[in-house]
Amino acid sequence: MNNGNLRYFKDWFSDFCRSFYLDDEKEQRNITLKEVHTGQVCENTLYIARGEALDAGQMLIAETIALFHDIGRFPQYARYKTFRDSISVNHGLLGATVLKEQKILERLPGQEQEVIIDSVKFHNAFAIADIADAETLLFLKLIRDADKLDIWRVFIEFYESPERERPEAVSLGLPDVPSYSKEIFSRIRKKEVISLTSMTTLNDFKLLQLSWIFDLNFRSSFTLLQERDYITRIASTLPQTDEVLAAVADMRSYAGEKLRHG
Repeated sequence: MNNGNLRYFKDWFSDFCRSFYLDDEKEQRNITLKEVHTGQVCENTLYIARGEALDAGQMLIAETIALFHDIGRFPQYARYKTFRDSISVNHGLLGATVLKEQKILERLPGQEQEVIIDSVKFHNAFAIADIADAETLLFLKLIRDADKLDIWRVFIEFYESPERERPEAVSLGLPDVPSYSKEIFSRIRKKEVISLTSMTTLNDFKLLQLSWIFDLNFRSSFTLLQERDYITRIASTLPQTDEVLAAVADMRSYAGEKLRHG
């Protein structure tokens, strides 16, 4: 892969996004959200890749994966008017299908195509797939970290924005009430990522998002987490109960340890 390939992919992606633009301002907000998200994930990816001392060729592949990781979101929204995979389609699998059908990667060697497609296909899985190829596993861990780091930004901006300005598709339809599910805290104590199936309130989802720190893979990812103060910003929107404060303290401790020792 070379820089010319990446420029071609970026131009193609811009045209692909524009093909899904909508006249309705509220709906277009959801398309813009994913286009901006892609750019931010590319930046996160490059930051982490530099921190892990990837070589020039690996950096190009990593950025291409970031560019295409959410390509399935655009046809998903066009067909279903939602970003919720559970009531529509798995956007990772759809993204891999789009890349194959569009033949966009055909200019690359077969092995590079497979790495990119597999990384797109599995980037949104609850847990990392059982992948034997070390190179694919590296890129998959990288895109999962870069993606989470920007999803935190997206939701923090959603929580902090006036309701009239929020992209509607970001909402999961969970009730915004003071309560939360207490069984979630046992998962946090075990340093486990919380599943979406456990969600009954918006506070549950916020705790789920915080539990993603247990699935970060690189020290550079924890550096960005700390610099952007995501734990504090999400935690500040939760009820300040003893249970929540203790859980947040556990997460801060875990993140701090990873930042110090990797």
